[in-house]
Amino acid sequence: MKIRYAMAGAAGRMGRRIIALAAEDARFELAAALEPAGSAALGRDAGELAGIARTGVPVTDTLQGAFDVLIDFSTPAGTAHWLEVCQREGRAMVIGTTGHDAALGKGISQAVARIPVLKSANMSVGVNVLLRVVEQLSEVLDATYDVEIVEAHHRFKIDAPSGTALALRDAVQKGRSVLGGPAPTVVHGRQGQTGQRPTGEIGMHALRMGDTVGEHTVYFGNLGETIHVGHSAHSRDTFAAGALRAAAWLSGRGAGLYDMKDVLFGNA
Repeated sequence: MKIRYAMAGAAGRMGRRIIALAAEDARFELAAALEPAGSAALGRDAGELAGIARTGVPVTDTLQGAFDVLIDFSTPAGTAHWLEVCQREGRAMVIGTTGHDAALGKGISQAVARIPVLKSANMSVGVNVLLRVVEQLSEVLDATYDVEIVEAHHRFKIDAPSGTALALRDAVQKGRSVLGGPAPTVVHGRQGQTGQRPTGEIGMHALRMGDTVGEHTVYFGNLGETIHVGHSAHSRDTFAAGALRAAAWLSGRGAGLYDMKDVLFGNA
């Protein structure tokens, strides 16, 4: 039986690529293509919008009919709205949208008591391997190693730092917690007479330029050496494929909060 998925953010860069890749995947059937009221895409065929053959599914601002899982690459406001819908319908939700505030984070935490939710700042297999590696490095490279996180994205991205950069920060902090001592402080960029770099600080830097898909690098450096690990996305298809992999994994699971580590490494 096919997995019927609803695509929130169907007219966006990620939504269009997910629809295109899912059309080639025998596991999936597009049940709904969703955009907010007022979107110029409303009424258009989702397949044509994605650059493939017509699907017969128009872009709408309401979710009608049956679906198994909703994939969300919209906006924080969109996440909040579709999370309510999924709870009401008792359906699974894959959340790839970033930039959520504390209130929405709390709402997601409450929702997972009722429905399965898979939330990840980055659906890429490679990025999730990077997160694990960064945590492991942070467990053995003590505070004498300065940490800098640099990320670059296209000019259209609306949040900074990226959700992936924040996840990398969390991986560093989690790894460092194994070594004991105070939690690392975080600084976003530097300017002016900053003085000597404090021990244990994590520096974060966001670049926005052109059509850069996504680049993330974590540097560990002390007075004798520098280690750097990173990931570069060549196209959005790597994230779209990961989102479909997550949706297939989540479909049919019980209520709870999951992430890509569960999909890839079986941590659930």
